[in-house]
Amino acid sequence: MDVALVQYINRLCRHLAITPARLHPHEVYLDPSDAADPRVACLLNVPVESLRLRFALLQSLNNTLESFFLPLVELRQTHTYQNSIAALLCEAKGLIFYDTKVTVMNRVLNATVQQTADHAAPEITLDPLEIVGGEIRSSENTYFCQAARQLSCVPSSQLCVKLASGGDSTYAFNIRFTGEEVHGTSGSFRHFLWQVCKELQSSALSLLLPCPSASANRNKGKSILTPCPISYAEEQLLHFFGQLLGIAIRADVPLPLDLLGSFWKGLVGEPLDPEQDLQEADVLTYNYVKKFENFNESELEALCAEISSQHHSGESPESPSRPCCTFTYYTMTGEEVELCQGGRSFTVSWENKDVYARAVKSLRLRELQNLECMTAVRAGLGSIIPLQLLTMLSPLEIELRTCGLPYINLKFLKAHTMYQVGLMETDQHIEFFWTALEMFTQEELCKFIKFACNQERIPFTCPCRDGGPDTAHSDSRYIRVETCMFMVKLPQYTSLDVMLEKLRYAIHYREDPLSG
Repeated sequence: MDVALVQYINRLCRHLAITPARLHPHEVYLDPSDAADPRVACLLNVPVESLRLRFALLQSLNNTLESFFLPLVELRQTHTYQNSIAALLCEAKGLIFYDTKVTVMNRVLNATVQQTADHAAPEITLDPLEIVGGEIRSSENTYFCQAARQLSCVPSSQLCVKLASGGDSTYAFNIRFTGEEVHGTSGSFRHFLWQVCKELQSSALSLLLPCPSASANRNKGKSILTPCPISYAEEQLLHFFGQLLGIAIRADVPLPLDLLGSFWKGLVGEPLDPEQDLQEADVLTYNYVKKFENFNESELEALCAEISSQHHSGESPESPSRPCCTFTYYTMTGEEVELCQGGRSFTVSWENKDVYARAVKSLRLRELQNLECMTAVRAGLGSIIPLQLLTMLSPLEIELRTCGLPYINLKFLKAHTMYQVGLMETDQHIEFFWTALEMFTQEELCKFIKFACNQERIPFTCPCRDGGPDTAHSDSRYIRVETCMFMVKLPQYTSLDVMLEKLRYAIHYREDPLSG
């Protein structure tokens, strides 16, 4: 119940755009709309005064942890020393507010900076013509591989920078696009990360695999690490992928990556749930295993006939006319493998059907754990941020810190918008602007964010700052942006219809604002 309350407070504070430390206990209440959320179901019958008192206790606990306790705890070796403070803290991490964890994490990241102002940031040169038209002819031409080659000889210590803040921050490396003159570093850096995420989730690179459950209309668009043996070159690319995750955390740029929960569990070192994670990743295999676990003896031949028609089996050697299942199954990459030594010659029978079901489930869980690939990713991540920080984070929280939320919260965006001198939120064209955005779909909002600052998702902290004046007001003018500073230069349009027209023109006309 404490964990459920902490999760509820995290969402409430995200909605109110404040930290739990600033939330007054009397602001805690469960709305009738919360009844539909299974995560807070255990709190629905608790008196509101009890909830508020419990929140006050958790608030006090978190204040003490943040101020005095967590900075003194050695967070490593949680698996080696089961009774260490770090191990106990890992068990109780559900009692710690997300903002408390982020505050401690940010202190550690700023204390582990190794690239200083005395050293120029590494610079890489990317050729946009290699991916012109959105068609990538070879994986070697992708921004991901171009950057991996150029940064392979740069010590990882030079990529450990302070947390990004302000409009045009210092990032791990600078990017120069061949044939283009870009002012500032933030816009081009964010565009690079956006393009790399598109490449990783496309057929141009083979590091990620679409979630098998997508074929059953479940978790469409989600990806997992491709479960197959890797070469040295692929290991280096996975290492670079891990580095990019850490670089994005230090840059406070949410990555538009849609990875399945099993990936984030592997990243923080949490074990997989044999039922839930298998069902999320591969619902067809999950249902297949359940059939073998639950059918009766008379249904064996019918089940084998069904499976035989799906090319999972052959005929029984004792009775050639009878279909049978053997101890084989297909991997996520489509390769038929033996589930035990000589599995092709072993027939599934009523006596060993449970052994077969466990073997199929074990194969899928090993593929989801994908220890070889995950070790390479964690090694890359650990070269940029201290891995012991993951001790405090849940899989959902590390995903939140790395990728943000996959939707745009207009209330949050509005609460973190700064206006230039002379502008007010009540100005007519400003009101038109927000009204127009409220009429946008989520897809259009993501395109607007991409247009304005070269990334599709927004972090929970707003790094914008004031810019120069722009007082022209004419319906013939177009909206301009400074992507490095997330600044939108908005003419004073005279009507909502014009505002809508110009906004839609801006976000659809150029996919890449760096082009002009």
